[in-house]
Amino acid sequence: MTPEAKITAAPSRADMLTAMLRIRMVEERIVELYPSDKIQSPVHLSIGQEAAAVGLCAHLRTSDLLFTTYRGHAHYLAKGGDMQAMIAELYGRADGFAKGKAGSMHLAAPDVGMMGSSAVVSSTIPHAVGAALKSQWGDSDAITVCVFGDGATEEGVYHESLNFAAVQKLPVLFICENNGLAIHATLESRQSYKLVEHAEAYGVEAFRLTNGHDPEQVYAQLQPIIAAMRQDQRPRFVEIPMFRAKEHVGPGEDFHRGYRSQHDLTEWRLIDPLIADDGGLDTARTVIAAEIDAAVAFAEASPAAGPEEVFTDVDRRFA
Repeated sequence: MTPEAKITAAPSRADMLTAMLRIRMVEERIVELYPSDKIQSPVHLSIGQEAAAVGLCAHLRTSDLLFTTYRGHAHYLAKGGDMQAMIAELYGRADGFAKGKAGSMHLAAPDVGMMGSSAVVSSTIPHAVGAALKSQWGDSDAITVCVFGDGATEEGVYHESLNFAAVQKLPVLFICENNGLAIHATLESRQSYKLVEHAEAYGVEAFRLTNGHDPEQVYAQLQPIIAAMRQDQRPRFVEIPMFRAKEHVGPGEDFHRGYRSQHDLTEWRLIDPLIADDGGLDTARTVIAAEIDAAVAFAEASPAAGPEEVFTDVDRRFA
């Protein structure tokens, strides 16, 4: 066991709510900016799902690798990704972390262990398993985390990855953010299996968290799971139930489509801590607003990438 295994103090509730608020306010600014067409990328917003990212990433070190989905703004920011580089990337500008070529659905910040997201459902799951396999070569208690939605569990590569991780005893944490929806299709219309029971069938220890809307509760429930993983370096599966407040892709609402109701939104608002328990965050809100203003100004001042950038960072065999 390396010195990395030292236990650090849990963040305060105020700190976790501030981290959650920071993500919420960034995405609310994206909602404001989107109609201007300054953002040159489709966006899948995490509003309603921020608590899971904050509670998880509060446990993770830079050496713990995180792979996530196209709904990845919350994970990028919670893992420590640079806000200015993210907004510039959404603008398609040269100062974005990928010079404007990745956009919202392919966020990455390898310097802090945010290894990337993808527009292809479930495609980062085998990447995480491969990274966990490689990590076995060293002497470390680091873990690899893969975050995906409930719809990804219907893809063949998900099943193959669970099986491989179990057989090889890999330190990969499978996190299913279950908002009950795959675009407009409900869980009940798509799946005959229960997520936790299904993961256990592969020999993977599996858990279903409660209170997925509360970052402090997510943190507390993940603590023994992650601590055990650092000790035995074996895979785990965790399902976190949550609510997606916005439409599948874009800044709007889509209750008119009939697959969910305004009642669902009302019920979520009653338990969302940034709405129901927002006391004491006024100072944080002011600081975060200034940070977002600076990030937007940075993006708008950033030049567009020139034609000389078309083939940079690309394997020329496929160019």
